[in-house]
Amino acid sequence: MPPESVIIKKKICMLGAFAVGKTSLAERFVHDRFDEKYLTTLGVNISQRTLAPFRHPQFGLPVQHLLLIWDIAGFEKFDRITSSYFRGASGALAVMDICRPDTARDVSIICEKFLSVCPDAGLVFVCNNKDLHQNENLDPQVFERTAEQFEAELLLTSAKNGENVDRAFQCLSMKLGGRDGRIDTQPA
Repeated sequence: MPPESVIIKKKICMLGAFAVGKTSLAERFVHDRFDEKYLTTLGVNISQRTLAPFRHPQFGLPVQHLLLIWDIAGFEKFDRITSSYFRGASGALAVMDICRPDTARDVSIICEKFLSVCPDAGLVFVCNNKDLHQNENLDPQVFERTAEQFEAELLLTSAKNGENVDRAFQCLSMKLGGRDGRIDTQPA
């Protein structure tokens, strides 16, 4: 008798420059908490969360994604260590800071390097810190163009109040829904 549902493990990387909110977004998504103190990520922090079941187009039965979230430190250079963090990733959340337009350029470079290691990975872009955005003169097109460059969705998020954080990860999960993945036949 087949199991009621299966769990598909997916490695997800958090990409972006220093201090764009990668760790805060992961903490909000996994633990539903936010810390005002800024703590620099050293290397990588790995956390996980299992999403609600959905009908998998390839297998035709309910599956759940177990997202293994690799919160990778912002980096200035691309090297073997960085590429080893990327290996095996199914997708990434590419994070920009709405208050710092230069982070769009930074994440674009990081995403190109990520896709050179994981060419079939799915991407979703988020523009974080929506709760801090006060500048009416800020042109959102720089962020939109960056997401369009990779043919990816763009969501405005706030790790502080949780706005669109779950939606961003769910959107990424749906992008990965038809991709191959390891399947563990554990009951959900």
